[in-house]
Amino acid sequence: MRPLFALAFAATALTAPALARDARRVPDAIPDGKAVSCISLTSIQASHVRSDDVIDFEMRGGTVYRNTLPQSCPTLGFEEHFSYETSLSQLCSTDIINVFTTNPPTRGPSCGLGEFQPVKLVR
Repeated sequence: MRPLFALAFAATALTAPALARDARRVPDAIPDGKAVSCISLTSIQASHVRSDDVIDFEMRGGTVYRNTLPQSCPTLGFEEHFSYETSLSQLCSTDIINVFTTNPPTRGPSCGLGEFQPVKLVR
């Protein structure tokens, strides 16, 4: 019985930090203006996946747009990578993102974006 207990403990020990990380990943944010449907691709400096349904887009100039997906996107928060295809110079709430899985490298679930809400992050 001891090996079974050790295995159960090891599984808990491995998942507990991941759960704790997920619980604190989405920083609080205060709305800072009216939500927009699209943001300029050339103005995106970085994107930060916060969870399965929240992505913060950091823009040149310091504005942060929070996109809360209308539905949770499985594995997005775990993988923290996504791709998109658009023929426009903007990323819009009508666009679809694809989770990019790293092991093995493949295209994962496809998920729709929501509106882009300018926010001030509470740090």
